Amino acid sequence: MKTKLFSPISIGDLIINNRVVVAPMCQYSATNGSATDWHLMHLGQFCVSGSGLVFTEATAVEETGRITPGCLGLYSDENERELGKIVEFFKKYGSSKIGIQLAHAGRKASTEIPWLGGLPLKEGNDQRWETVAPSAESYSSNWPSPSELDTLGLEKILKSFVTAAKRSVKIGFDVIELHMAHGYLLHQFLSPISNTRTDEYGQTLEGRLKFPLEIFNAVRHSIPENFPLGVRFSATDWIEESTWDLTEALLFSDELKKLGCNFLDVSSGGNSPKQKILSGPAYQTGFAAEIKKQTGLLTIAVGQINEPLQAESIIATGQADMVAIGRGMLYNPRWTWHAAEVFSTECAYPPQYARAHHSLIGLPIPGNPPK
Repeated sequence: MKTKLFSPISIGDLIINNRVVVAPMCQYSATNGSATDWHLMHLGQFCVSGSGLVFTEATAVEETGRITPGCLGLYSDENERELGKIVEFFKKYGSSKIGIQLAHAGRKASTEIPWLGGLPLKEGNDQRWETVAPSAESYSSNWPSPSELDTLGLEKILKSFVTAAKRSVKIGFDVIELHMAHGYLLHQFLSPISNTRTDEYGQTLEGRLKFPLEIFNAVRHSIPENFPLGVRFSATDWIEESTWDLTEALLFSDELKKLGCNFLDVSSGGNSPKQKILSGPAYQTGFAAEIKKQTGLLTIAVGQINEPLQAESIIATGQADMVAIGRGMLYNPRWTWHAAEVFSTECAYPPQYARAHHSLIGLPIPGNPPK
């Protein structure tokens, strides 16, 4: 059966075997921002899963940009060295391309890991740090107020994104995605509920877009010209009183395209506990479809896409160019293999696992040679 889901696609000069993306998924298992054996296992299983592209979890560009003390970072030589081991594993054993998602948590930083509550670290905790944001607006009434970023603070964060991007290229990543979604720092600049600045980085839509666009432009000019660079953003805050919705997201998309953005990974929400999300199967795909229609940019749809036929329909009907699978991959790391079977098509198998393929069942295995 001919399928769009398993057709190749190009991002810039990079050719990807199919349209299945393993979404960035935080593991909260890093040590001082550095990847551990857990990350090698977690990401390594996906590099041999047949998926076209695998993203790391949100990777902080500076130490205070981590969501929790257990989050990945790329702000030190040790961080670079440990992530390099994972990229090396991909190149040696995998068929998937590997991307990195560069991020800064802003006012949502300095929190406990989710299975310990996920709330802001309390005063007196030696792992706690002060948070920063566009404005001194806390995420919620029971969260600490962040410090408003001044000119030097903005410059420092911009340089941190540029340095992390250069490290990413040096390590050997195939793709860079800038995280501007889910209520983290760059989303905080985009939305009026978190950006109440009265200077050039606030007040109007143009002002709210300014710093995220400066970050993108600086990264774009710090890496090779044809290196695949994209953005994940939230298409709406899901809050009635917020103007950050699809209309403003479309204008932002147009500006990113002018600066040389290669793809948009379209998510939503995350910037306020007041959000009222209308969720369900593929609930964010309509946002991706509208952005793809207006901009012509390659788009990735994400959000409760769990079934192969569902994923194929999204691609085949032109709603998005790729689909990102998150929780579905955690539950079934061989999702892509099984999807290929649904469509009677092929995807990459490591030779060590080939004898598990349905077409090879019954063939001899070591220790049980043919007669």
